[in-house]
Amino acid sequence: MSLFWRRKKDEDKTRLPPRQRWIDHILGWGTEHPGIVPTLPDISKDEWSLEIEGEVEKPLTMDWEGFMQLPQTTSVSDFHCVETWSVKDQKWEGVLFKEIMSRVKPTSKARYVILECYDGYSTSLPIDELTGEDIILAHRLNDEDLHQPLGGPMRLIVPHKYAYKSPMWLKKIIFDTRDKLGYWERGIYSNTADPWKNDRTRLR
Repeated sequence: MSLFWRRKKDEDKTRLPPRQRWIDHILGWGTEHPGIVPTLPDISKDEWSLEIEGEVEKPLTMDWEGFMQLPQTTSVSDFHCVETWSVKDQKWEGVLFKEIMSRVKPTSKARYVILECYDGYSTSLPIDELTGEDIILAHRLNDEDLHQPLGGPMRLIVPHKYAYKSPMWLKKIIFDTRDKLGYWERGIYSNTADPWKNDRTRLR
């Protein structure tokens, strides 16, 4: 094995969380991967809206045109599913979550963000987990509009967590004083979801 390929193999190992394996693309929800409801949400851009409310000074509801008028950014990150697979170097395009925060102005009481989706799914994260430069409300993946089975027209991407913390078909963002366990977290999955700690379930 050449030095180049040996170094590349070593690099791949260091960027792969425990008990994960690389695959070549993100599996489509409800197509390559079972969904939580029989039919995926079929939300056109004309029908889509995003509500932001709760512990904020300026509640906001955006349609697609308003969302696309926000500053756009690109972020490349690895994607880690709790079901032991990961995908390298996914190019996401959209709006930084902290851009939304700057507009709605969370109050000093806000500690958590509750995320609700068009399919009834929900999850949550501490507010300080959502301020990074790679936390993005994404509408494009790898230079294509985000397909429906991958959460289109828009989903949140939180690369440093297992992907159940990156909700698809996002509908509502609620800033709250208290946490609220989401769909999987009420079952067996961990609420902290740290792939580097193999933090998958509440039953370890």
